[in-house]
Amino acid sequence: MNFPVWTKPGIYGAIVGGVIVSIVGFSAGGWVTGSKANEMARSMADDQVIAALVPVCHNSAAADPDREAKTATIMQSVGYSRYKAVMEAGWATPPGSDSPDVNLARACVEGLDLGAS
Repeated sequence: MNFPVWTKPGIYGAIVGGVIVSIVGFSAGGWVTGSKANEMARSMADDQVIAALVPVCHNSAAADPDREAKTATIMQSVGYSRYKAVMEAGWATPPGSDSPDVNLARACVEGLDLGAS
């Protein structure tokens, strides 16, 4: 079977063009793999859940009868110790959970009125 003369350059051009489009698409075009898309979606969902639970943390802090002592402990702490103090206070434990969440503690500390922190 005889192929036209342009077939070989046409096939090579299609292959090279496909490779170039793939490289440009994934590097500059914003294309992502399915696993990366799932990872991004999971991260965004986690962020939104934490944002929705921050008022629960603040309400727990406001309703705590020992709030002043716990707030003083939190204010004296720095860095991760501050998040740990919020978790130990019980304010960063989501409803229905037995253990505190460090991401909720971090968001809660950022929103708590701790005076000059």
